[in-house]
Amino acid sequence: MQRIGVFVCHCGTNIAATVDVEKVASTLALEPGVVVSQDYQYMCSESGQNLIKDAIKEKGLTGAVICSCSPRMHEATFRKAAESVGLNSFMVEVANIREQCSWIHKDREEATLKAITLGRAAIAKVHLNAPLTAGETPVAKRALVIGGGIAGIQAALDIAEAGFEVDIVEKNPTIGGKMTQIDKTFPTLDCAACILTPKMVDCAQNDKIHIYAYSEVEAVKGFVGNFDVKIKKKARFVDPNKCTGCGLCTEKCPMKKVPNEFNLGLNTRGAVYIPFAQAVPKIATIDANHCMMLTKGKCGICSKVCTAGAIDYKQQDSYLEEKYGAIVVATGYNPISLEKFDEYAYSQCKDVVTSLEFERLTNAAGPTSGT
Repeated sequence: MQRIGVFVCHCGTNIAATVDVEKVASTLALEPGVVVSQDYQYMCSESGQNLIKDAIKEKGLTGAVICSCSPRMHEATFRKAAESVGLNSFMVEVANIREQCSWIHKDREEATLKAITLGRAAIAKVHLNAPLTAGETPVAKRALVIGGGIAGIQAALDIAEAGFEVDIVEKNPTIGGKMTQIDKTFPTLDCAACILTPKMVDCAQNDKIHIYAYSEVEAVKGFVGNFDVKIKKKARFVDPNKCTGCGLCTEKCPMKKVPNEFNLGLNTRGAVYIPFAQAVPKIATIDANHCMMLTKGKCGICSKVCTAGAIDYKQQDSYLEEKYGAIVVATGYNPISLEKFDEYAYSQCKDVVTSLEFERLTNAAGPTSGT
């Protein structure tokens, strides 16, 4: 069994005014494994630390519980003091009886009972603790940003500016996220595209940033500093190294009745498409669910008109694995489904629109050209 010392701090009157610290110390002295239990005016002071050090040496303590303020305040102080006299610093636990007890209670009896409970929990934890040794492990100096919206873009730019390699994984064919669909930004009513598109271009041109558009994170393993990530690159059926983004295939595609998700279904697009004019990367994508060549084996017009020879109907999903030291999750949001909220007859009247649909309607590049 551990030989544990309990040390209860008055913290002047911060704790002692609400908590009966003498009672806390005497009650915790009866806990299994506790061989010494003392209270003191300021346990973090030099004399308070010496009291702890002396008890560790004289009583041969294998663990210590300090009932005091938040661990964020003085945990390092107490652990350093314990380590200086031979007690492993990870065998020291701090029970927060100030922020989590005395400062939030007015009833002295209630506060004292809670302080005792917190002390008992810390003692129980020390019984289960084992001495640890701090170590070092190599860190992969590469970051992953999941999500290529404005938050992910800015995160990638900041990481790259700090000098580290960074990859952006975006599930859509282009980065930009929801901000690409917005016409004006609050409160200045600046053009959203005027703010966003320069940052998109900066990402594409930065040597330290690699964009995996139309891709998804398949699996994440490992731990902070050493993550192993598997990324799925979905088949576009277009060779990104050959496609020039000329848009000729999108113009000639005969399938023009596919709902345009970029415009929230307010108009249609072709089976081969580029989401919007400023897309990054500006590479065409073939919708496998609507392309007649992929679904019926008939058509192939886009392949015939593509002068770069970028169309590849046999392209398959591919996977890559990469190591990362840090992961930024910037996956954004999805608007709430209005199926269960029909107070304004959204499902019944075409003149009732959502705020994002309104943004597309007022945008000069929207389905109605802003008119």
